[in-house]
Amino acid sequence: KDLTDNVNFMASNLTSQVRNIAQVTTSVANGDLSKKISVDAQGEILQLKTTVNTMVDQLSAFADEVTRVARAVGTEGNLGGRAQVRGVSGVWKDLTDNVNFMAANLTSQVRNIAQVATAVAQGDLGAKIDVDARGEILELKTTINTMVDTLSSFSSEVTRVAREVGSEGRLGGQARVEGVHGTWKRLTTNVNELARNLTTQVRAIAEVTSAVAQGDMSRHITVETHGEVSELKDNINLMVSNLRETTRAKDWLESNLTRLAGLMQGHRDLVEVADLILRELTPLVNAQYGAFFLADTEAGGDWPGRPAGHRRGLALIAGYGLQGGDTASSGPLAQGLVWQAAGEKKRLLLEDIPPDYIKISSGLGQSSPASIVIIPILFEDTLLGIIELASFSRFSDVHLAFFDQFVTTIGVALNTILANARTEMLLAESQNLAQQLQERSDELQRQQGELQHSNEELAEKAALLASSSQYKSEFLANMSHELRTPLSSMLIYARLLADNARQNLSEEEVTFATSIHRSGSDLLQLINDILDLSKVEAGRLDIRPKKLPLVTLLDYVNATSRPIARDRGLEFEVHVAEDAPGELFSDEQRLQQILRNLLSNAIKFTPQGRVTLRVERVDADAVRELGETIAFTVEDTGIGIAREKLGTIFEAFEQAHGAGSHKYGGTGLGLSISRELATLLGGRITAESEPGVGSSFTLYVPVVHPGHPPAEETTVPIGRLALEAPEPVAEAEDTDAMRWRARDERPGATTRLEEWNAERAARMLSGKILIVDDDIRIVIALTRLLARVGLPVRYALNGREAIEILERDAEVSLVLMDIMMPVMDGYEAIRAIRSESRYANLPIVVLSAKAIPGEREKALAAGANDYLQKPVLDVDRLLKIACDLLDPRAAGQTGDGPKVDPSGPGTGPERPATGGTET
Repeated sequence: KDLTDNVNFMASNLTSQVRNIAQVTTSVANGDLSKKISVDAQGEILQLKTTVNTMVDQLSAFADEVTRVARAVGTEGNLGGRAQVRGVSGVWKDLTDNVNFMAANLTSQVRNIAQVATAVAQGDLGAKIDVDARGEILELKTTINTMVDTLSSFSSEVTRVAREVGSEGRLGGQARVEGVHGTWKRLTTNVNELARNLTTQVRAIAEVTSAVAQGDMSRHITVETHGEVSELKDNINLMVSNLRETTRAKDWLESNLTRLAGLMQGHRDLVEVADLILRELTPLVNAQYGAFFLADTEAGGDWPGRPAGHRRGLALIAGYGLQGGDTASSGPLAQGLVWQAAGEKKRLLLEDIPPDYIKISSGLGQSSPASIVIIPILFEDTLLGIIELASFSRFSDVHLAFFDQFVTTIGVALNTILANARTEMLLAESQNLAQQLQERSDELQRQQGELQHSNEELAEKAALLASSSQYKSEFLANMSHELRTPLSSMLIYARLLADNARQNLSEEEVTFATSIHRSGSDLLQLINDILDLSKVEAGRLDIRPKKLPLVTLLDYVNATSRPIARDRGLEFEVHVAEDAPGELFSDEQRLQQILRNLLSNAIKFTPQGRVTLRVERVDADAVRELGETIAFTVEDTGIGIAREKLGTIFEAFEQAHGAGSHKYGGTGLGLSISRELATLLGGRITAESEPGVGSSFTLYVPVVHPGHPPAEETTVPIGRLALEAPEPVAEAEDTDAMRWRARDERPGATTRLEEWNAERAARMLSGKILIVDDDIRIVIALTRLLARVGLPVRYALNGREAIEILERDAEVSLVLMDIMMPVMDGYEAIRAIRSESRYANLPIVVLSAKAIPGEREKALAAGANDYLQKPVLDVDRLLKIACDLLDPRAAGQTGDGPKVDPSGPGTGPERPATGGTET
């Protein structure tokens, strides 16, 4: 039993030990290295237990290292790891070394592959895998190296194609990469497709643009495109289309201009040309209605070839689709917008025409046009005619451009026809004149022989006349000397006696002395007249032209004639037209002598009424040969002259009143001498008269003496007689030649100016008056007139000068403003003055010669205080307006006159009164 127990114990103990070892080895075999032999053992079993447990620990450590290396290299990607198992040997050591070798080999291969992949990723296709490899790694190495070569080849080809197509502009390039498949092949194909599409599109664009450059507008881009290239294609095609239309329009313009110009050539009749133009032009521009108006181009308002019945102006001479039929006989005148287009010389285009404006009709119906164009025909800025067209549709830009170009051609054609017609007319006249000249030449040749004989006789008589004229001149010179010497003393003594300074002569004796002085003066005048007449007949009267202000001449007239007229109880008036020249170039003394003779005769033969001198510029046909001419007309209300005696009054020692001459006195030399002097001055004298009504003598004198330009003085060919005394000039109380009319002048009467001075003498009117007028004669007249009432004057010749004077002179209190002036007119000047707040209350009176309705309202609307019309005949009203504006308190007391702000002008800031023009 003990043995059995021992055997059983041994069996049980061995069983538990073997089973424990079996469990551990089974776990190791199953990969569980966490189990160890834990059963108690002794002896060899204990050694086995220790050996097995040590083996399990080594296997567990080896497994942990291999797992760590595998995880680090294979899973975590940390290359370079090594297994470190201590205390192993034999197979375990070899196994550890093999694991470490595998890890090192794998690390070097993967790192080499990573380097190549990184280089490829960075665009470096020059790196390759050069690590030793076998098996699948070798295949991977080969594959990657092949891929790098393929990528390098692909990159080179793509770069080449891009450079050729994109940079060098060599279209048609293709990438050739051998041995590519899949994505690389598709990528190569796409690049080639890109290059091919770009080549096709660019070449298509180039072909079209080259064709356009060569004038072929029929091409367009048809290649298929997308995106921005498609937009470029559409834009180029649109450009070509526009160019094509423009070229067609240009060809249409040029061809039709050429065609119509050719059609007009050779025609010589204006009506035929106008009808031809409308027949061709109207349907050409899709119009259905047309009219041709011809303007008068001749100075006399006529044009060659005018059909009978045509009126002057813009006459209708041809039509297209007009209602009313024949235009060649009626020729209605153009009105409205046709006149407007003629005045502006610009084309007028009317659209959106009202339904009732005009009707274009046919046999089937009628309708209103949609558009009307009015085209002026010009040649060198001269209006030759008007074309008016109407259309159911709107005129295109091409049509309007055609109008603008075609009217120039029409203008040249019409001017050529007019010039040819005038040339033919002149040629016919010249041929007629040539025939007349030939006839006269024959007659002159016949008369030449007779004249030659007569000339010989006249030469003998001329020699006798020259000798007698010389004797007569010497006699008259000596006689003048002998007569003047005692006559001068007689006149001096008679004057002294007539003055009666000592008051020791009776009234009858003073009258005798006055009569003696007057008779002596008449005798002296007779001597002067006889001398002048003899010198005129002998051709020895000197004419000394020089610059002569008209005011100076009129001052002389007033000084010599006004006192005589006043003494005889006559009104004496001087009227100077606004267009009269301000300065002459003539002989002052001879003009004075003629006017003195004419006025003396008028006063002498006028018992009552008035004597008037009118001065004006003359442009009449009767004196056209004299050039620019001034007329001095002396009118009276005297006894008049019979019509049959008007031809004899200019003869020496002739008088119109026969036996009645003893009543009026005189020698009859005055008019004779005046006529001869007028001839020497380049003019003439005419006379008109009616018995019992009065007479009118007109002296026509050139403004500039013929043959004597103002730049140089005329030399005196024959000296004046030393014995001739200068003409005495009587001094008059009133020397104001520009005071045109003094209604109340009578001997001893108080004039209105004296009344004004008397009324205003107690008040000093402050400030100055600014006269703005471009006519210096008006300035002088107003200056002298206003000076009579104590008003200082400044003047300006245009509106701009007036504003400059106002800026410099704060003392201007009233402005007299003309309207029609150069540089700046009166309206513009008034508005400019009123725009300044400091001149808002400055009184302004307009003096205007524009005698048209509404002018006064226009002046007042512009800012004027009052308005007067030139010439200023009503001097009293002008003075009243000026004084009332300068002294508004007086106007307020009387209740009339313009209403002016009492603050008046001059309340602005003080300005230095320097510069400007002051009178």
